[in-house]
Amino acid sequence: MLSTSTKSAPQTAQRVRALPACAFLIAAAANDATLTQQILWVLNNIAPPDGDSNQRLTAAFLCALVARASRTGACKAVTAAVAAAVESAALHVHRFTAVELASFVDLTPWHRFGYTAANAAILEAVEGFPVVHVVELGTTHCMQIPTLIDMLASRSEGPPILRLTVADVAPSAPPPALDMSYDELGAKLINFARSRNMSMDFRVVTTSPADAFTSLVDQLRVQQLVLDGTEALVVNCHMLLHTVPDETAGSVSLAQPVSLRTMLLKSLRTLDPNLVVVVEEDADFTAGDVVGRLRAAFNFLWIPYDAVDTFLPKGSEQRRWYEAEIGWKVENVLAQEGVDRVERQEDRARWDQRMRSAGFRAVAFGEEAAGEVKAMLNEHAAGWGMKREDDDLVLTWKGHNVVFASAWAPS
Repeated sequence: MLSTSTKSAPQTAQRVRALPACAFLIAAAANDATLTQQILWVLNNIAPPDGDSNQRLTAAFLCALVARASRTGACKAVTAAVAAAVESAALHVHRFTAVELASFVDLTPWHRFGYTAANAAILEAVEGFPVVHVVELGTTHCMQIPTLIDMLASRSEGPPILRLTVADVAPSAPPPALDMSYDELGAKLINFARSRNMSMDFRVVTTSPADAFTSLVDQLRVQQLVLDGTEALVVNCHMLLHTVPDETAGSVSLAQPVSLRTMLLKSLRTLDPNLVVVVEEDADFTAGDVVGRLRAAFNFLWIPYDAVDTFLPKGSEQRRWYEAEIGWKVENVLAQEGVDRVERQEDRARWDQRMRSAGFRAVAFGEEAAGEVKAMLNEHAAGWGMKREDDDLVLTWKGHNVVFASAWAPS
């Protein structure tokens, strides 16, 4: 059964709405047409896509489960009519302009928390270096970088030369989607840096999480050969590491099973970076069975549905964009398998363990960094909070862990 702990924000009566979804999976696997159609009817009635937060959450899970059954052929009872009825409630992921995306990510601390913590840690780690090389492994298309440019341009010792290397992981990239090329985006960032009297170099490397960003790491290795010690290297990982297949995915491209996440982190360690920042959702979607993932996802993804009521009105365009992204995540967790399932989050403790095993030591966030995060949170609803766990900072919603930020240096 799903967890009914009193510590979970949705009440027990609301949580058990996920039980029919579990039953749907069982019925689909058994190809029980009658039972499956009955369950679909029940779910459609208790989960209107325009209902309260728990109903909308359940509607997203319904869409994902129907998508899974229709793709795998596990249940012939998922007829075209039923699938069309469910699909009519689905939202399509929006392609943002740069201005739209900058405004969108500012609506909630979900990304801003990681930006703020990471930028503070980066600024401290690169103090005194005349050249700063930031490798951007992120999902939000450099929306963090303008603030970092401002901070670097204001250094007491003067602005450094900024080199920015961006990983382009399209078409496997999770939302949000951007409607411009990285060349266009890079030109805008270079112009912004120039307006702050800072020289900037921008380059894009096409790479893939399916092979642990091998092409990116190889290029970084070559660049490291000609350095003279005046450049600080920072690897900024924002919500993208979890798209690298974990052990439950098996070997994607190699003859023998291998931990691609371990391979990536050890490869980053060989670059001897000054700092690696890891920002990820504090959840675990790596269960090998879909019912286990359903439980984990339901027990985490109520948070964005619950929080949205505090900053976006019903029916607004931005709210449709916001909930479409959550729906995409739910669908990827439940309906996709193999290399197509990129939403493979691991919790904070597991990532910390991986980093230490790869040869990194934790770098604690200072009081100044924590203060900046708290000041940012004051701009948002009262339900958001921050706490320290070990050397990491953790974003919370109504006391529940949401996103963590950790900083690492070679041990």
